Amino acid sequence: MLLSPLAERNWEDLCLVLEEVLDDQSHRQLFALELGSGTGQHVIRFAPKMPFVTWQPSDINEESRDSIKAYIAATHAKNVLQPVHLDASEPWEKWAGLSNNSCDVVVAINLLQYSSFKTAQGVFNGAGKILRQNGLLITYGNPEWGLPDIDVLRQLAYGNEMRMERIIEMEEFYKCLIFRKLEKNQTA
Repeated sequence: MLLSPLAERNWEDLCLVLEEVLDDQSHRQLFALELGSGTGQHVIRFAPKMPFVTWQPSDINEESRDSIKAYIAATHAKNVLQPVHLDASEPWEKWAGLSNNSCDVVVAINLLQYSSFKTAQGVFNGAGKILRQNGLLITYGNPEWGLPDIDVLRQLAYGNEMRMERIIEMEEFYKCLIFRKLEKNQTA
């Protein structure tokens, strides 16, 4: 199993944000895709705190997917699916067989700050397709370490039928950005 000191340090704060944002939907079963799951530490920690969410971890890197599998086996996580290969810069139709309107939540932790702008475009395009109406795209990152400009992300969201709903200031200049997929008759 891989271990990230940063993931160990920030998972609790991120979990609190997710619990707060998803609390009003805890009465029903949700499906969440985590893009760029890395070591698997986040999804494994989130799962028992939010048993009403079925988590689909993903990563482009085979070593990361192996680490996620090891965490699932070690923790016996019941609501975490086996990780899938997913390259967020690819068209959403190649996203591990996920269909249109199939997700309630898409989570991207530290993905946008370490990836190309093409990946950011892919994340927003894909989320705009696979999220159900009122579904959430939740990103987390540090603008000083390469997270694209928030106005640019807001424009990407708008172009993909989403609107920025909230910015949550986190520790050490990190920000959690929450975008919601619009209903058919809404405007951003």
